Amino acid sequence: MSEPQDPDEHLAVGRPSRFAGGVPAVVQSARYALDNLGAVRGARTLLALNQTDGFDCPGCAWPDPPAGDRSHAEFCENGAKAASEENTRTLISREFWRERSIADLLTESDHWMAAQGRLAEPMVRRAGATHYEPISWDDAFAMIGDRMQALASPDEAVFYTSGRTANETAFLYQLFARQFGTNNLPDCSNMCHESSGIALSEAIGIGKGTATLQDLETAGVVIDIGHNPGTCHPRMLSALQVTRRNGGQIIAINPLDEVGLSRFQHPQQIGQVLTGRSTPIASLHLPVRINGDVAVLKGIMRAMLDAEDAAPGTVFDAKFIAQYTTGFGSFISALRAERWEVILAECGLTREQIAEAARIVMTSDRLVIAWAMGLTQSPTAVSAIQECVNLLLLRGAIGRPGCGALPVRGHSNVQGDRTMGIWETAKPEFMDALARVFHFDPPREDGYDTVAAIHAMRAGRVGVFVAMGGNFLQAAPDTERVAEGLARCGLTVHVAIKLNRSHLVTGRESLILPTIGRAERDAGPAGEQFVTVENSMGIVSMSRGRLAPASPDLMSEPRIVARMATASLGVRSTVAWGSLADDYDRVRDLIEQTIPGFDSFNQRVREPGGFALPNAPRDSRTFDTPSGRAAFTVHAIPRSRLADDQLVLMSIRSHDQFNTTVYGLDDRYRGIRGGRRVILLNRADIASRGLVAGALVDVVSHFEGEERVAPSIVVVEYEIPPRCAAMYFPEANVLVPLGSVAARSNTPTSKFVIVTIRKH
Repeated sequence: MSEPQDPDEHLAVGRPSRFAGGVPAVVQSARYALDNLGAVRGARTLLALNQTDGFDCPGCAWPDPPAGDRSHAEFCENGAKAASEENTRTLISREFWRERSIADLLTESDHWMAAQGRLAEPMVRRAGATHYEPISWDDAFAMIGDRMQALASPDEAVFYTSGRTANETAFLYQLFARQFGTNNLPDCSNMCHESSGIALSEAIGIGKGTATLQDLETAGVVIDIGHNPGTCHPRMLSALQVTRRNGGQIIAINPLDEVGLSRFQHPQQIGQVLTGRSTPIASLHLPVRINGDVAVLKGIMRAMLDAEDAAPGTVFDAKFIAQYTTGFGSFISALRAERWEVILAECGLTREQIAEAARIVMTSDRLVIAWAMGLTQSPTAVSAIQECVNLLLLRGAIGRPGCGALPVRGHSNVQGDRTMGIWETAKPEFMDALARVFHFDPPREDGYDTVAAIHAMRAGRVGVFVAMGGNFLQAAPDTERVAEGLARCGLTVHVAIKLNRSHLVTGRESLILPTIGRAERDAGPAGEQFVTVENSMGIVSMSRGRLAPASPDLMSEPRIVARMATASLGVRSTVAWGSLADDYDRVRDLIEQTIPGFDSFNQRVREPGGFALPNAPRDSRTFDTPSGRAAFTVHAIPRSRLADDQLVLMSIRSHDQFNTTVYGLDDRYRGIRGGRRVILLNRADIASRGLVAGALVDVVSHFEGEERVAPSIVVVEYEIPPRCAAMYFPEANVLVPLGSVAARSNTPTSKFVIVTIRKH
């Protein structure tokens, strides 16, 4: 059920870009806006993007500058593509559905599907049918209510959430699930930053980062590890440019030397554009082996320990450690016992490279460590992130200006969704608040996370699967097994803006419910509404659409949730769903009563730029841990055990996609054009297998005696550490075993897949 497997006929490999951003980014942004929206609508859309009186980008969760510091073009190339593609003028007609069976549509690529336009009206695939057909909203909700009420147990329903879902929708959605009687609330956090939440909660008492945008820009040293900001969070490059111009140094730790961490040309700085100059970003690049992050971090700290031993009191922040931490003695004893030969073998670096990184870290007491899915999707993700915390604690770099932990979230409101209660874990304090505010007894047993939900679907234990946005089939690991699970559901329901492959791998019955986009006006009985989002740094702000909805038959997400809840719960609900869908201020009033930190929510969120949620480690060096202190933790260095012919594969994004949405077939930054079914290999690994660049191969993953195959993949020679490989997401997902997950977070290990290469 993954993308069609014919090799790309027009694939060409050239030189990577010299810098990120610049004129090419401007040209691509303008082209997408013009093609999808037209000149006037395109300009109106982009100029409202990330403005205080406009709408929040539907792409990544990178924070906006303070209200008075925003430019007129406060967006990046990928944000422009996301907003333009989501708000295209092209609509999918009834003729489209009549002419194409579901089987026919499955033969098309994800790129083709995204290009077909907006969903225009509710669609249903009835039991045994080969095609989708239109259905009225009333009949769609009646079907949902009937199938939900027929379930033998509330736990036979699964409520999945995408990270683009706004706070008001997310709050109503989790309330619907819990009034129905289940905590089955898997979400995209389970597949991306779950490891961050667990690691940070244990170490510092909060599952969020502690660094602000100002901290990043004023840091003396920034370590960016397991992250490609040029493609995944392009606006971060503007902040890193400020860091460098303020005298800060940046260490990039990543298997690939990504162009965004090499040089950046700011598209709005005319001097750079006209002269062709660009700003160096990373002071040092460490090409670590895949899953060598614990080893390299331990190596840096071991080098710092040697310097501290040589000059006591000059490297570690002894006062902070004594007053605010616990576990330092055990940590230092374990660090001192680490052997350099193990550190170097597992990270793939030289001692000189590690010594240089340690030297840079010791030049400033203002340290920020940023990371993304290169860390969070590895088997030892929680350990790696806690090693980042250990390094911060050694320098006293939490709760001071220019310091902090920075997990860079991947989707626009994925952090806000978790704040709103989208979580399969039944937190007692949150359940108590729901019981108090809504006068019902919420379920107290943990529900399914994403991996557990897939197992339950495959076992036939899920009758109804509801997806609030996203592309579950393509985002989840082990594509064929996810497809098996979806097909065993009685009803699959997708709230969506655009067609994607998840809509075509259905339960016995399926519904597609089209919703308005972020940029579109949301008018209701109480007047025009707005929603709110929370960015990576805990800032909550408003998002108000300005465009007319693409179709008169679209419905807002809060109203869709309210209608589903009304149909499914009937008279047993204690919530006035219709009233909440009419006026989102009422939803925010209930959020204020339920969730700490949202005092005067409606008033404060109307202030330009919104407000910051409380963050005790950052604000007061207060740590909600069992000891009341930040915790040093001890972890073993993961040891690689590969057979002679095996490699470690990680998934990556191209520069022409966001998450599962593929805008085009070019990866301009890496010099790969016209195709996506490629594997990036080191020159020596290509030669040792008797291959050449351009060869067609099958990539085979190995896990607990099972094999999974991605056929017809083109070999691309690339600068990547020996015995490492990379493929694009989601094409690589078919290789990611469902059972291979990070310890303690249960996150699929998309950045650590053992593979072999076979000639096709």
